[in-house]
Amino acid sequence: MTNCATGSCLCGAVKYQVTGPLRPVVACHCGQCQKASGHHVAATSAQRQDFELLEEQGLKWFSSSQGIRRGFCQQCGGNLFWDKADLPSISIFAGSLDQSSGLELVEHIYVEEKADYYQITDGLPQRQGFSMTAKADHGQ
Repeated sequence: MTNCATGSCLCGAVKYQVTGPLRPVVACHCGQCQKASGHHVAATSAQRQDFELLEEQGLKWFSSSQGIRRGFCQQCGGNLFWDKADLPSISIFAGSLDQSSGLELVEHIYVEEKADYYQITDGLPQRQGFSMTAKADHGQ
C-alpha cells in the first residue's frame, strides 16, 4: 500500500512518517515480542529510505538480541519499532500508526511460542518461525 502514513507513541515524544508502501500486518507470537509488549506484536514494515523520524526526544533503543534492537518511548513506554540493522526495512508496531491505516492482518508467525491464555481463531495462515512473506518483504 503506497501512502503517507504517520504515527507516534502515546505521549507524542516519538513521531514518525512513512512516505512509501507499508507491508500488510503480521502478528508475531515469539517470546521476545510477548515480553516487550505484554502480548503478541502486530507489525507492518517500511523501507528505510521511506521512513523518517519527525520527533525522537523520547526514543530509546534496546538491543534485544544479536543485531536486533527494539525502539520504544522512554517517557510513556510505548513500543514502536523492531529493527535488524542488515535489513533494508524497519518494522513498525501497527498500533502506533495514526488511523486510518488501510492495512490488514495477513498472518501469524512464531505460533509455536504463543502464550497459553489465548487461541488464534481468525483463520489466517499460522507459521512456525519467521514467514516466507515477511522474509521476502525484508529482502532475505
